[in-house]
Parts: sequence; structure tokens; C-alpha cells
Amino acid sequence: MTDTRFDDIRPFNDTEVPAVLQRLLDDDDFIRAIARQRFGRIERLIAFIAHPFIRYSLKPQIKLLKSVKIIQSKVKRYITRMIRKTSDGFSVSGLSTLKRDTAYLFISNHRDIVLDPALLNYALYNDKRKTIRIAIGDNLLDKPYVSDLMRLNKSFIVKRSVTAPREMLSNFKTLSAYIQHSLLIDNNPIWIAQAEGRAKDGNDKTAPAIIKMIAMSKAKEESFSDFINKIKIVPVSIAYELDPNDHAKAKELYILEKHEKYNKSKNEDVDSITKGITDYKGKIHLAVGKPLNGNYKNAKEVAEEIDSQIIGNYKLHPSNHFAYNMLHGSYADSFQKTKNDYRTSILEKREAAFIDRMNAIPEKHRQYALSMYAKIVENKVRLEV
Repeated sequence: MTDTRFDDIRPFNDTEVPAVLQRLLDDDDFIRAIARQRFGRIERLIAFIAHPFIRYSLKPQIKLLKSVKIIQSKVKRYITRMIRKTSDGFSVSGLSTLKRDTAYLFISNHRDIVLDPALLNYALYNDKRKTIRIAIGDNLLDKPYVSDLMRLNKSFIVKRSVTAPREMLSNFKTLSAYIQHSLLIDNNPIWIAQAEGRAKDGNDKTAPAIIKMIAMSKAKEESFSDFINKIKIVPVSIAYELDPNDHAKAKELYILEKHEKYNKSKNEDVDSITKGITDYKGKIHLAVGKPLNGNYKNAKEVAEEIDSQIIGNYKLHPSNHFAYNMLHGSYADSFQKTKNDYRTSILEKREAAFIDRMNAIPEKHRQYALSMYAKIVENKVRLEV
């Protein structure tokens, strides 16, 4: 892509890869982060040995990463290993109905900072389809090396940190133009979350403001509905049986309700990313919906259609039903369908393990954790009424 308007937000291209990798190798924060992951708490005590060792061991590996495609092949192997070690399997539905030569705008519910788009990318890569360009907020990029890593893996930057209205408007217009350019000129699919930030309360709901931002690049003579149909929005539902960060999310929700403000601790997002990747998640299912194609009058109608597909296609896990039962004293009718996928003895073990998991959470936070799992069942019940 030669359009320089997007240089400060777009993913890196192949010609930029060597310089960016060298910059990472020279970045003390990057080396420290790897050393901390490898050696744990003793990293500080052995930094004088560990950091040179990390640099020495990384140098020959980095020389082999000569293109974005090679980098993504390495990421694919890592995701495969992560699925094998930290889940009971990853399944996909709906992808086969999409055309292979078409760039879609995937709008997804958002539960995990990194894994949500990574798992869609993994499904696309395994099906030999073009991988997505991933929208990521600059609020997560507090370290330069994090931005470099994400942009090496086809991420582009959403500038959320600015507060001046005029600058915000300019940034959103540029972002909208980039999304349209990627879809219609580069023929490269895009992933963006349905709302800013993760749905920590489990309530998957599309923000009309996201749709309005995307539509900023619409030509004046083009109708809103024609534009929406042209960019081929596809809703995506990602469902984890267990959320490695459920305890932390519940604590945050409790603090927000009691004090109306929550201050993140240092490295909290990085810790959340690490926990999401490394901790057990149970079964994971990704459901790909159908491209939007209708007579939409405004962003609210588009958001409602996306919500309908995300909630409707969401695969309920036993954990969702267990939480619903613990909150409401009975199971929803949809539990019968989930029960059919499990032997009774296995379901009983899963329920006992889930109850133990919830009881390990402080009582004052527990209601929020249960609601997080049960909300999707509640939303499905409302959708089916």
C-alpha cells in the first residue's frame, strides 16, 4: 500500500520487518518482558545474566523472520500449542459459507484482548484464507515494543488516547478511511470489536458509535444502506467455556459499582493478556455469521442486526448454564440442548469444578463473576421471546 495517510497506524509491511525486529532486539523493555516470562520472579536477581542470554538466543531466530507471512506462520504454531495445552479444543462454524476471494469486515464480541482476533486469524489461516488486519487501541500500547509486536502481526492502531475533539474527529476519519481502503482497495479483511474494551460483564452489545465511525468514509452521494452492504460486515461470536480473567474482571466490576472509578495497576493489561493465553479455558468455539445485507436506515439498526447474530450464534457452554442456575435457581430451556453434548457423569464433574471455581472468588465479587457467565444465557432467552 502506497497511501502515506495511514503510515502511523497501519501494520508493517515486509520491507519494514528487518528494521522493526532489530529495534525489538535492542529494546530493554522487550528483553526484560521475555526474561520475566521465562524466569519468573527471579528475573530481577539474574538480569545481568538473563538479559544478554535472551538477546543471544533471539538473534538467530529473528534473522529467519523475513516477512509478515513467516511471522504469522510462527504465530500459528504458538496458537496451536496454546490450544492444545490450555483448552479442551477449538471449534469453528459458519466460515465455509463465506467467499474466499472477498474481504469481509468481521465485527466480533470481545472477551480477551489478544485471543479473540488471534483465534479468528488462526481459523482463517488454517482454511488457507487471507488473514485479518486487527484493530487495537493505543491504550494497550504503553510500551513501544508492544506496538511493534502487534503491527508485525497485521494490527493497526485505533487512537483512543487523544481527548481534543478536533483531533479525535480527524483520527476517526483516518481510521474509517483506512478500514475502507483495506477492504475495497487492498481486498484485505478487517477485525474490529463491537464496542470499545472487553465486555467484562458478559453483555455483548454493539456500540452504534463504532458503526458511525466506520461510515465516516462513505461518499456523500452514497446511501448509508448501500455503504453498509458494500463493506460486507460479518458478525463473529467467540465463546470461551472458562475465562482465565474472570476473578480480575469481577473485582473490577465490583469496584466500579461501589466507587464509580477503577484505576488499573501497572502492567495490568499485559498481565491480563498473559493470563488469557497461558491459563486453562475449557472448550472454545468461534461462530462466523452471515454478511449483513439489508435496508438499514441508521447505525442503531446495523448494531441491532450484529447483536442478533452474535447472541444467536453464540455457543453456550455448561459454565454459562451453571452460572445461570446459581443466579436464578433454575436452568434455562436451552440447557437441554447443551446437556445432549455431554455424558451425565462428565457434566456433573464440570458443574462441581465450576462451583468450586466460583467459591474460590471472594463473596463480594462472586455475583459479578456469575453474571459474567450467565448474561449470554439471559440475552439468548430475551432474543428468543
